[in-house]
Amino acid sequence: MSEHIKIDLFKLASSELKLKIENVKAAVDLLDEGNTVPFIARYRKEMTGSLDEEEIRNIEEKIDYLRRLNERKNEVAEAAEKQEKLNDELLFKLKKANTLQEVEDLYRPFKVKKQTKAAKAIDKGLQPLADLIFSQKKTEAEIKKIAEKHLDSEKELNSVTDVLSGAEDIIAGEISDDAELRKKLRTFVFKTAKITSEQKNEDEEGKYQDYYEFKESINKIPPHRILALNRGENENILRVKAEVSDERAIEMIYNIYKFDNRKRGSFEHLINAVDYAYKRLIFPSLEREIRNHLTEKAEKKAVHNFSTNLHSLLMQPPLEAKRVLAVDPAFRTGCKLAVLAEDGELLETGAIYPHSPVNQMEMAAETVANLVKKHNIDLIVIGNGTASRETETFIAELIKSGMDVEYTIVSEAGASVYSASKLARKEFPELDVSIRGAISIGRRIQDPLAELVKIDPKSLGVGMYQHDISQKRLEKTLNEVVVDAVNHVGVEINTASAALLTYVAGISSNNAEKIIEHRSQNGAFKKREELLDVYGFGPKTFEQAAGFIRLDSETDPFAVTPIHPESYEAAEKILNKINYKADAIRDKDIVETLREKLEQIDLIEIADQLDIGLPTARDITAALKQPGRDPRDSMPAPIFRKDILKIEDIESGMIFKGKVRNIVDFGAFVDIGLKQDGLLHISEMSQMYVNDPFEIVEIGQNIEVKVLDVDQKRGRISLTLKF
Repeated sequence: MSEHIKIDLFKLASSELKLKIENVKAAVDLLDEGNTVPFIARYRKEMTGSLDEEEIRNIEEKIDYLRRLNERKNEVAEAAEKQEKLNDELLFKLKKANTLQEVEDLYRPFKVKKQTKAAKAIDKGLQPLADLIFSQKKTEAEIKKIAEKHLDSEKELNSVTDVLSGAEDIIAGEISDDAELRKKLRTFVFKTAKITSEQKNEDEEGKYQDYYEFKESINKIPPHRILALNRGENENILRVKAEVSDERAIEMIYNIYKFDNRKRGSFEHLINAVDYAYKRLIFPSLEREIRNHLTEKAEKKAVHNFSTNLHSLLMQPPLEAKRVLAVDPAFRTGCKLAVLAEDGELLETGAIYPHSPVNQMEMAAETVANLVKKHNIDLIVIGNGTASRETETFIAELIKSGMDVEYTIVSEAGASVYSASKLARKEFPELDVSIRGAISIGRRIQDPLAELVKIDPKSLGVGMYQHDISQKRLEKTLNEVVVDAVNHVGVEINTASAALLTYVAGISSNNAEKIIEHRSQNGAFKKREELLDVYGFGPKTFEQAAGFIRLDSETDPFAVTPIHPESYEAAEKILNKINYKADAIRDKDIVETLREKLEQIDLIEIADQLDIGLPTARDITAALKQPGRDPRDSMPAPIFRKDILKIEDIESGMIFKGKVRNIVDFGAFVDIGLKQDGLLHISEMSQMYVNDPFEIVEIGQNIEVKVLDVDQKRGRISLTLKF
């Protein structure tokens, strides 16, 4: 295909994203060379101007779109050229087009169409008559006389009405294919349209009663309402439409073409043609665009909310040196127990039946007390599913009776998905599914990131409408969130599961399996460089992954930090400047002194001397100041309890310490120790107007809330931060 048009990709991308053109080009070059986003963001700051992961992905997405746009422009130019209709005006319009939609509008006249009414009328030789009507230069009588000449029974033109109708079809087709007209109408429609809905079929549960008679401007409707309307429509309960002033739109068409009923031309036929073009050809496609636009916007917001929540969930701090008794609660089938060592190793399993219909309360209490004493348990972790609060009551009573331990409730979302997965079967082939679920519940409090990466992010219960949005988009974005979280924290190569290793930059699932295999056959890795001994682990994979791998090693002291092996020499020279060797960072007794001396270094001078760039110099010294630091340590710890709350104990005005469980467009759900999380509505988050709940709270955050209202009958609690 010959190239008529060439977009300046970097100039356009930098302009739209408001980034420097040289940084955009550097990022694209690095991506095209096969480098991963985490690697570029962390270890190629000098080249990209310190672009972060989100900016790099935005560049990747924008460049991909512009490349497709450029390709499509040239395809349209080639199609027009084949029909000998490529001229300077069309080339100019194609070059100027900024979106794929604009290009598709320009393509309409050259598109090979199905046999439309207009195409059939043209085949019957009615184009000249249509042109005459369009020009408004003939009277109605003259038009009809000319129409009579086209009568032909073989062409199914049996009357003047047939002939004139065919001419109107041609005019309607030309109006519909006018790219400039569509652009103006699109602007009008997107400025003024409203979304309306009405009840179409019976709604047994009344889920959509708010939308039986609904109307709202497309520029004001919030994303969650769009997704609710889409769901109601998909369930065939609602009829949803876009609505604009047809009269104003049609008047625009008259004005654009200068159709005037005062002229001597046959205005009636133009009325028919315009009406058909707008109502049957143009508006339906614009309505689809509106609906697609709104859905796209809503999905983008829903995915953003989901990914923000997921990131906060994954970045919750791990518990250090805590032995855990995990409880997967249930009624009839019993509560499954898993005792976990400080590092998550499974020590013992069991089951208790404290609830109906079995009611073995005393035996259950004895079992739990024995396990707590035998294994020196620090914390009991209870899943929040069926029988959760009944189990919490049971455990709280045991603690009151003198058992020296605390408890906490954790979300068990996704535990059942994990427990039945291939990964879980491989980890614990001999265990029952429910016991695997208990292990997952316990481990996700010990090290949330390491455990939650084993579960499909969509199953973690930190979003809304996840089933109503593009699964491909959701999966891609959530995968990126997990990748960023894992690489931000780093992965201990000698203890990490294959599931966790798979998210390390550059490491494929096959690489991860080979690492585990190599580890089991050859023992623990002693330095990062030994990764090159793993089958299939080449220099490029090592380059991408090495900085995100962690291990505590005498032979590779920098491996406890995010310092990349390519910067080891620079790190050693920085330490030499303050008279220390590399292994000094492993000596806990001198770390504070080391940090003080590093604070006094002139980074600009060091960067210049070592020829490494100021961002890299900063990152190296920051890593040397806090070797082995886990960035999750700065996040709020879980709330541990010794007693239970009941909704009957709650009154308006009470203040509680709670943990944010989920955040949605209209607010946040907060666990204050009850069966049901309380709702902190967006309007109760601040004395000032809050546009986005994420500006105020994040998942895992510990906050003090005041009870605003209690609805015991429905088990609902309203909370506020305004006190």
